[in-house]
Amino acid sequence: MSSNNNSTPGQRFRDAVSSEQPLQVVGAINANHALLAKRAGFKAIYLSGGGVAAGSLGVPDLGITGLDDVLTDVRRITDVCDLPLLVDVDTGFGSSAFNVARTVKSMIKFGAAAIHIEDQVGAKRCGHRPNKEIVSQQEMVDRIKAAVDARTDDSFVIMARTDALAVEGLESALERAAACIEAGADMVFPEAITELEMYKLFASRVKAPILANITEFGATPLYTTEQLKSADVSIVLYPLSAFRAMNKAAENVYTAIRRDGTQQNVIDTMQTRMELYDRIDYHTFEQKLDALFAAKK
Repeated sequence: MSSNNNSTPGQRFRDAVSSEQPLQVVGAINANHALLAKRAGFKAIYLSGGGVAAGSLGVPDLGITGLDDVLTDVRRITDVCDLPLLVDVDTGFGSSAFNVARTVKSMIKFGAAAIHIEDQVGAKRCGHRPNKEIVSQQEMVDRIKAAVDARTDDSFVIMARTDALAVEGLESALERAAACIEAGADMVFPEAITELEMYKLFASRVKAPILANITEFGATPLYTTEQLKSADVSIVLYPLSAFRAMNKAAENVYTAIRRDGTQQNVIDTMQTRMELYDRIDYHTFEQKLDALFAAKK
């Protein structure tokens, strides 16, 4: 979908980071949710790798998904929503620099604004689960260099995610973050932070925007935007909040229909037909269709 101005998606993401401190970024599991997020006033959205795995494929976030799986959802979102989209590309979808390059070029081609790439091994795990393994600092730096070199648009954002805190400790995570910025990364995503003051340490060390992943039921407390602003965080991510709520609501509806033999008892919890039509601009499409058929008569 074309944007409201002539800037690139990457530049719009950078502008959003600069203009809203900290920038709230919400996960949009699909194109419809992207439109809901825009309507709610958010300036940027996110596509979670775990969300693609669980939501689109029904599998765990254990490195099962591939580039094409993610690109399918990226295209669907960017086709209808011009909010800048940050995309989780796991470890780059392949073991070589060529794989990382293909991922970056594809994301730009499909309209993404930014990616984050991490330092876990190929057989990765959710960032808030135990027994994670990470590659060497040099291998992570090489991933960043490959991503930066592959950019066909200099405004496209390369964000380095490190999972080193839970594996090797704080100092290792800080060193990796600094090395990634030196290699050309634009921003840093320290995963599974357990103390608010840690964000300040990252911001001080790398002198670049820091993302805080405020995911529910994980290792990181649910800090407020004010708390995170005081810790020099530039971006606050809520990766799966709406997805979790959507799933719980669906379970309740399925249970009620199966139990009661009707949806009457849960109808008040549903989005109405008119609300849905309003969110997806149904009547505008319908009017265009009517006008097209009228012109052919």
